[in-house]
Amino acid sequence: MVSTAAARIALYIRRTPLLRLTIDGRPLVLKLEHLQLTGSFKLRGATNALLSGDRPDLAVTASGGNHGMGVATAAQHLGIPARVHVPDTAPEAKLRRVRSLGAEVIKHSGGYAAALAAALEEGEKPGVRFIHAYDDPDVIAGQSTVGEEIIEDAPDVDSVAVAVGGGGLVTGIASSIGDRTVVAVEPENCCCLNAALAAGHPVDSTVDSVAASALGAVRVGALAYSALHSRVVSLLVSDTEILAARDRLWEETRLAVEPAAAVPFAAWLADRVPGALPCIVLCGANTDWSPT
Repeated sequence: MVSTAAARIALYIRRTPLLRLTIDGRPLVLKLEHLQLTGSFKLRGATNALLSGDRPDLAVTASGGNHGMGVATAAQHLGIPARVHVPDTAPEAKLRRVRSLGAEVIKHSGGYAAALAAALEEGEKPGVRFIHAYDDPDVIAGQSTVGEEIIEDAPDVDSVAVAVGGGGLVTGIASSIGDRTVVAVEPENCCCLNAALAAGHPVDSTVDSVAASALGAVRVGALAYSALHSRVVSLLVSDTEILAARDRLWEETRLAVEPAAAVPFAAWLADRVPGALPCIVLCGANTDWSPT
């Protein structure tokens, strides 16, 4: 059965393929979501949000890059102006693409928190739709379509491993894969979900990782924590493991992904992801890099 969100966004997104393979003698499935339009899963949630409710006069968001591209593309598809507030540390490779999609980019010193505060303030104005990167039910519903596709195309998968920033993708996937194991993987020094699970509630956490531009939420979303705190398997990997996993993906499959997308694969390479046939979600490919 196709969900409401899947039917709503079908005309605007790419249904990304799965790749079954064996590495180090172990089978796995890769969800190639880095092949999504805009190079990231973020387009799904942004599109669903803009198609839900009344049509706005302006779409506004805060983003480190990938979500901004998703909002800019969704807005372009629908003929809605877009404005993206970003931290001044956001990678130029991502900002260049946001601008090329017709969105206005406004930089802020003070990190993502400052960009988010400005976007939230603007979102209070009449006719403006603020689209949160992860703590928005319409965004999460859009991300859930990743999980739906996995289960439709590989029903024998028994766990799904996902990189976590603010938690929108993993929350959406958890809602759409039945009783299969949900594995949330984060960098050791960029792990707001893991910190929240340890504290028993969402808390501010350190953001310091090679994957921070995509996974750099200071605090996990309230919706994500509520949905995941009693269900998810939480794992941490080092930056060294992340970069090695990114390069291993290139060596084994000729798939080029950004560091954030390699995070769950790093945990799988370390044989820490449960399941006889896990699915590893490769969430994005928006970075400039060369194999080492």
